[in-house]
Amino acid sequence: MTIIKINAITVPADNGDELARRFAARAGAVDDAPGFEGFELLQPTDDRTTWLVITRWADEESFQAWSTSPAFAHGHRSEAPQDGKPAARPVGLSSELWSYAVAGGSAS
Repeated sequence: MTIIKINAITVPADNGDELARRFAARAGAVDDAPGFEGFELLQPTDDRTTWLVITRWADEESFQAWSTSPAFAHGHRSEAPQDGKPAARPVGLSSELWSYAVAGGSAS
């Protein structure tokens, strides 16, 4: 049964573009993880500052295996200083992980 993991990230309004840039730089990093079914980054279209990272997994075990893998740790590490510049600061103020099972919907 497919499970949905949603990481709700609160981002100051002026940091949204940077969040999107960082996700674009990691595009495809999770695609080959066993049990991974899909990914979406949702940008708010109103005054909210919470972005949603939605991933779909074949089962909880697949998600847990990925979230404890070296690939996950590498993708979620703080960016190291480069060329004498300070390390990149975190973009988000906070995040919360939500978990759901698909209870209904349509084929499209």
